[in-house]
Amino acid sequence: MDANISDCAAEVIGMSTNIGGYIRSAKFGRVMVSLVVLVLSSATMAAAGDTGVATEEMKERTSVSLHLVRGGRDNPTEIRESTESYDALTISGVRNKTNTRASAEKPGIGGQVSQNTSFDFWFYEADVILFNDDDNDGYFFGIDLLFDVDTIFESADIYAVLYLSFEGGPWNEYAVTDDFTIFGTSSNDEFVLVTELTSGYLTGSYDILIEIYDAFDGVFLTEFGPADSSALSFLPLEDANRDAPLNIVAFTPQGGGGAIDGFLLSALMLLLLISAIRKIWRRRNDVLIRIDTPAPCWQASRLNQQAQDPDLYRVPRA
Repeated sequence: MDANISDCAAEVIGMSTNIGGYIRSAKFGRVMVSLVVLVLSSATMAAAGDTGVATEEMKERTSVSLHLVRGGRDNPTEIRESTESYDALTISGVRNKTNTRASAEKPGIGGQVSQNTSFDFWFYEADVILFNDDDNDGYFFGIDLLFDVDTIFESADIYAVLYLSFEGGPWNEYAVTDDFTIFGTSSNDEFVLVTELTSGYLTGSYDILIEIYDAFDGVFLTEFGPADSSALSFLPLEDANRDAPLNIVAFTPQGGGGAIDGFLLSALMLLLLISAIRKIWRRRNDVLIRIDTPAPCWQASRLNQQAQDPDLYRVPRA
């Protein structure tokens, strides 16, 4: 093989190797910078999300209820209003009777409560109607609960304690009725509790549990829940604060959100700066190569031939 051709081939291979190595290193650097930015952003947002959930979990629960005594939803004989306030929603743990009043006393009575169900009282029916979904996301903050309790006695004074369970978690008391009277197996003594969840209730699926107690001595009588009727299970609920209408745009800054935005903006500006510096460096070195670097071997041989025989590369006139 001719020495010039060998030298030319070696030069071409060397330039290709250098260019390929530079391109690979540049791409690798960009990929690594992008991965670092994504990992740091994800970790920061995850930490901020956990903080937000913990903050929501610590909020006090409030609600407002209407008590419709006897006559059902259409013709109640008495209507009372109450405002409830409870500790933060408990969302983790085992759902059992230790989370209810079945082992407690009714305030102001002082009687000992039994956890055994009385066969002298039972539920004839219970159903739920959900209402108030201003943002049309399928989650409601209004609970219209009707239940009918019967007894073997001619009449009895009782009261009810209502619970909500978030996503299968522990029972959380959300309302207590005043004392009311039931009459044997009459269908005219239904009790209706209409509740609007004001704050402290996360968006999700809830179950309802109803416990009945004797109004005289606070003895636990009977209960009715999701195990007894599907009407009290898998209810899509949230509080009124989370039910923002679609035409209202609300922005609530969370702790750490500004830091995330500033970090992402800084990372983007850094990437743009690196890209601009590399472009300037390429153009500058390209000019230096054109001015200072001798022509490659294949161009040099062609120029030598053209200098020796000008007519060889002359374009003929038409």
